[in-house]
Amino acid sequence: MKYGKRLKQAYETVDKNKVYDIDEAVKLIKENAKAKFDETVDIAVSLGVDPRQSDQMVRGAVSLPAGTGKTLTVAVFAKGPKAEEAKKAGADIVGDEDLMNDILGGKINFQRLIATPDMMGVVGRLGKVLGPKGLMPNPKLGTVTMDVTEAVKAAKAGQVQFRVDAAGIVHAGIGKASFEADKIKENAIAFVKALTALKPASSKGVYLKQVALSTTQGVGVKVSISSIA
Repeated sequence: MKYGKRLKQAYETVDKNKVYDIDEAVKLIKENAKAKFDETVDIAVSLGVDPRQSDQMVRGAVSLPAGTGKTLTVAVFAKGPKAEEAKKAGADIVGDEDLMNDILGGKINFQRLIATPDMMGVVGRLGKVLGPKGLMPNPKLGTVTMDVTEAVKAAKAGQVQFRVDAAGIVHAGIGKASFEADKIKENAIAFVKALTALKPASSKGVYLKQVALSTTQGVGVKVSISSIA
């Protein structure tokens, strides 16, 4: 595989066979993030689970202590007082049947969708539209709740949702390359801690198999699990 000059130089600074301490790993990815935009810092964690088994599906959400560096547009399905509560909490879009019709018409201009339990009858009709986009509200993710204030504020403050893929890997954006190194480290540790707490009881053997950090256009750096878990 041929790489551009910038990426080739980055690969020369990283030993792809070496597992780095979290502090070294963060330093390397920051030094190699040289795109003309503020690259996202990504984490990839390989888990010892079989996602084909329903009891080994790892899915959840974590509020990152240093935030993600970007603000989500949040929509809320709610009526009456709960709709007013959502607006006061900072929701960008609030509605019920009108919001459903907008979504059915292809107007999906939000990155997080929250709903009160009584609205799930309406939201349920949007499964085929929202499901493939990963936007369907889910009680396990805290996006089906009566506490819309907390849900909206969490989404705005940098809550990240994650789900293990078919290969047993969880990917997520945990900040920006412009973040101070200790903030990236703090977010990475919080993310891995959240994954650890969700270890399925039926998962046998090593659960956290491998962790790697990278940036949008940077190289991947393997991270020592003992330095992050």
